[in-house]
Amino acid sequence: MSTSLTSRSPQSTTPRAGRSGGLPSVYAKLIMAATGATFAIFVLVHMIGNLKIYQGAEAFNSYAHWLRVAFYPVLPYEGLLWIMRVVLLACLIAHVYCALLLRRRGATARGRWKRRGLGLDVFAARTMMVSGVVLLLFIIFHILDLTLGVPPAGPEAFEHATHETSYAYSNLVASFSRWPVAAFYIIAMLCLALHLAHGVVSAVVDFGVGVRPRVFSALAGLGLLFGLAVAIGNITIPVAVLTGVLQ
Repeated sequence: MSTSLTSRSPQSTTPRAGRSGGLPSVYAKLIMAATGATFAIFVLVHMIGNLKIYQGAEAFNSYAHWLRVAFYPVLPYEGLLWIMRVVLLACLIAHVYCALLLRRRGATARGRWKRRGLGLDVFAARTMMVSGVVLLLFIIFHILDLTLGVPPAGPEAFEHATHETSYAYSNLVASFSRWPVAAFYIIAMLCLALHLAHGVVSAVVDFGVGVRPRVFSALAGLGLLFGLAVAIGNITIPVAVLTGVLQ
């Protein structure tokens, strides 16, 4: 998602390339928009997959196992997962690099002056870097927790998947049964909602799509709804575990 420090307006123009050398700013914004859109699609699909946990252990474990054997033998075991991991890692590196580049150039161009007012759009824009750092830390923890099961991030009862079956359901319930982990997950999802709310709008603008003021406001609302939908869908899972609905 884009890391603009102030909210966009429909009349804003595409910044020129940075004068300090390196990747031109216009290309950095396009890369952030493209990688941000990739992440947005991924988190939506991932959330839909996560909600299969409400269908029970067998359905959720079957879904997790399918991800490992999808398109076999055309793809090797876990081939689809590794393709997604490589693509997402490349997008993450490009996204973070461009975010830092644009933030540095923005700070240099702005100087001491900051926009006054803390509307939701401005607040989301100003906190993009903060929410992005939280999400980056969450990604690292999430991999150690539910992908690798490395203690102390992963639960003691973590069981690694085999070629025949998956233990995704029991691993997830065991992880979220620890309230600090569940709390961190919920905080990360709230940061994700904020990140998506501003990022969706920024991505559309960075792709060069001109919008009228009313359309721009509607687009901001849709971005917020999208972010909340993904976050709330995911948040229901640790809440369900802590309240005993999932056990």
